[in-house]
Amino acid sequence: MTSGNDRTRQTVLLTDHPWGDPDLERGIIEGAGLRLVAGPEVAGDATQVEALVEGCAPEAILTCWAPVSAGAIGLPKCLRIVARLGVGLDNIDVAAATRRGTWVTNVPDYCVQEVSDHALALALDFCRGISRLNVEIKRAGWRSDATGLLRLSTLVIGILGYGRIGRESARKFRAFGCKVLAHAPSFTKDDDNAAAVSLERIREEADIIVIHIPLTPTTQRMITKEFLAGTRRLPLIVNVSRGALIDNDALLEALSRESIRGAALDVVDGEPNPPQQLLSHPRVVVTPHVAYASDASMEELRRRACEEVVRVLRGEQPENPRNLPDRADAS
Repeated sequence: MTSGNDRTRQTVLLTDHPWGDPDLERGIIEGAGLRLVAGPEVAGDATQVEALVEGCAPEAILTCWAPVSAGAIGLPKCLRIVARLGVGLDNIDVAAATRRGTWVTNVPDYCVQEVSDHALALALDFCRGISRLNVEIKRAGWRSDATGLLRLSTLVIGILGYGRIGRESARKFRAFGCKVLAHAPSFTKDDDNAAAVSLERIREEADIIVIHIPLTPTTQRMITKEFLAGTRRLPLIVNVSRGALIDNDALLEALSRESIRGAALDVVDGEPNPPQQLLSHPRVVVTPHVAYASDASMEELRRRACEEVVRVLRGEQPENPRNLPDRADAS
């Protein structure tokens, strides 16, 4: 039951918390004199999130994977911030928040090391055959099979998307001696770790293509049948960004035609129930959307997202705004 004192405090709704007990969030939010309402561990759908919002009328929403729709944003009398516990904003209706006069924030750099490490690890796993050989040994016993193993330092790495994580991945691949090509609209001049090139050049020259592109309406399923058919060096496709950047059917066709060497995927369109045909393919290695995670990164993410909420509810500017709210329409 909500006490009278609770009703005088500003409310923060935590829509979902897949890490379990929200003690860290509660400590920061309630330590700042605010009220925390925690939803379920597993994110609900848009309708369920709207019901949570309607039930507690929050001034702030903290969300990890749960969809924060225009309906949810429009329900509270005064909603001042929607803070993403992550980097991508594809589960938040940012335009609706902007019109409402509500800040949208994220934590853009909490997992730079983890995601770039994961991209490198997936590439190394493929080059050295670690997952494949592990399965073969456990299935058929000890047998030395060195076929298909590659020297990473001789390979050309193509990076799609060259923000914080893409740049760190380039640095790490360069440390292994690789030639790195990168393509992004904002990357037009070579740096110490990568050459700024066209998308076509990556398709022609890359042995491994690493995807670090954010998911937006214009990038959804940008890795198409035509893109994959246009590659020249039978590349490994590494995706540590968002599953929906790749057309699953196109990827399966490219694997069947052997126009790519394989795929190493931390994210798959349709997760948590992506196509079994893709997951079970012998030339696909999959991890369950964990590239961002480590004990250190998760503590940092949760702390910094909560601190943004506290900052805004105290009347201060957020440190990582992802929109410019129409303050004239603010509630």
